[in-house]
Amino acid sequence: FCGECLQPCLQVPSPLCPLCRVPFDPKKVEKASNVEKQLSSYKAPCRGCSKKVTLAKMRSHVSSCAKVQEQMANCPKFVPVVPTSQPIPSNIPNRSTFVCPYCGARNLDQQELVKHCMENHRNDPNKVVCPVCSAMPWGDPSYKSANFLQHLLHRHKFSYDTFVDYNIDEEAALQAALALSLSEN
Repeated sequence: FCGECLQPCLQVPSPLCPLCRVPFDPKKVEKASNVEKQLSSYKAPCRGCSKKVTLAKMRSHVSSCAKVQEQMANCPKFVPVVPTSQPIPSNIPNRSTFVCPYCGARNLDQQELVKHCMENHRNDPNKVVCPVCSAMPWGDPSYKSANFLQHLLHRHKFSYDTFVDYNIDEEAALQAALALSLSEN
């Protein structure tokens, strides 16, 4: 893991591996000097200005490259194919976009929320409510995560919509899971 991805895992009393969630000793974390050496020696062209930049410095270069910024500004914005006169249903909770619990930035999907919080709130010590969890039927809108960034990185790597049927209750979901499990064996 790069230091930036591993850092949130080291800021809790009992660090867990970001991949397998097994506890690990932060004193035994070793730098992958061979990977650092490769990143510092390999060069690739910037997608904006085509300047050859080492991979170790590419992220920094791209974020400040005027040509990349220009390309991003010229990206087409979303426009509905056909306008609709139908009202947005108000009884269906919004589980697609979220509000940043730190600064109130709106309309962030799960990935954008993770990216936004990692870039803008990495060192914010405040305990906050996870907007993704609180939007779920089982979510507690008053529960504050002790380490929100680590929670985001570990608990929200996928969209619940892929795995959850919101139209059935917990007991029905448990019965369906048990039936499926028994039918597979």
